[in-house]
Amino acid sequence: MRGAVYNSAIPEVALNPVNRASRSAPCLRVVLQLFIAMFSLAIVARAADWSGPEQQLARKIVAVTGPGAAALTIENHSSLGRRDSEIIQNGLRSELEGLGLRLVKAEQAAATVTITLSENAASYVWVAEIRQGAGETAVVMVSAPRSPGAAAARDSVPLSLRKIPLWTQDSPILDVAVLEENVTPTHIAVLDSEKVALYRWQGGKWEQEQTLAIVHERPWPRDLRGRLIPARDHLLDAYLPGVICISTAGVPLALSCRESDDPWPLVAGTLNGGTLSVFPSAGLANGAATVVPQVKAFFAPTRNFFTGALTPGVGKFTTVPKFYSAALLPRDKYTLWLFAATDGQVHLVDGVSDQTARLGWGSELASVRTQCGAGWQVLAPSAGEQAADSVRAYEFPDRDPVAVSAPIDLPGAITALWTEARGDTAVVVVRDQEAGSYASFRLAVACSQ
Repeated sequence: MRGAVYNSAIPEVALNPVNRASRSAPCLRVVLQLFIAMFSLAIVARAADWSGPEQQLARKIVAVTGPGAAALTIENHSSLGRRDSEIIQNGLRSELEGLGLRLVKAEQAAATVTITLSENAASYVWVAEIRQGAGETAVVMVSAPRSPGAAAARDSVPLSLRKIPLWTQDSPILDVAVLEENVTPTHIAVLDSEKVALYRWQGGKWEQEQTLAIVHERPWPRDLRGRLIPARDHLLDAYLPGVICISTAGVPLALSCRESDDPWPLVAGTLNGGTLSVFPSAGLANGAATVVPQVKAFFAPTRNFFTGALTPGVGKFTTVPKFYSAALLPRDKYTLWLFAATDGQVHLVDGVSDQTARLGWGSELASVRTQCGAGWQVLAPSAGEQAADSVRAYEFPDRDPVAVSAPIDLPGAITALWTEARGDTAVVVVRDQEAGSYASFRLAVACSQ
């Protein structure tokens, strides 16, 4: 049966199929070209033009610093994605160099410039803090309007992540522990392969107080990992593959290290009557702390992962597959544990069942207890072999993760991610391959306003 047509063919005339196709080809090409042009215009229309605010901010910065050598740091604390963030950062560097600013390392700089990409309800706000010598810090800023689409994307995730710089050094950082703080950290311990270094914030910068040597007889494995855990009756404990170091309780401060296959605590909390009172600073609404069993895991002394043996077990599970990291989510009647296994899967263990999922996450997980959203969030990085990573917050209404924050970009590949002892924040360590250094940050969850 012939299909209905608006114009009937002339009787007794048959069209040659090849000729008909050849006659319609130009029309198809025209339609295709129009479609491509319209699609390209749509992309251009959606792409933001950042050149205006880039030029404005660069001129304001150079008006303060003048031409010369400066160290530049740019941090993205907004909902901008990695692509836009990189475009803006490259544009700002280009504009500053075009105005005579020579970008160098901090030790060679006459001025340091820290630019923060942030936002409010109506616009993006870029703030530059400029320090020159011992003088006061100058602050300049510009704003750029947000598109309606960007506002909608922002509103779709109720929480946001912030990163607060802690410490940077050329040699690998294994972990950082915050020992004291007021509004921000004021006393930290930095763990590397051979020592624990103590720093105190004084005069607007970190000053080294003391270094505590780590004594070990066997060579370290190639991909070394380590953990710092503040203690109640002494300063801290340091866990490394096959070695545990315990600090003295009094002065002079020192580390006592011994070979040991003792398990590592999976969560740094406060011991209380044989249980682990997790995160007393981020307790429930009535001020009580969440209490979960103290679970430890054995670390493979010649590798970079946990063997899977747990003590005590999680319900009926005393072993799980080999894993890199773990996060916990307390429920009303049980605790759900997430293990980032060495095979790329995430095991969700509730004491009765072990469910597996491929979530496209990296190997480092951490959980935080906050006053936002459901009260517990899992921080997980993106997977892949990229030069830099990002982290976002997730909640688990049941067994399926729901993203509750936009990703926050980090200036390198993640090498460590640990929940802090106070529980409502985490420490992340990244390796910046371009700079050849390691940097550590505190990650905090901010509730929506």
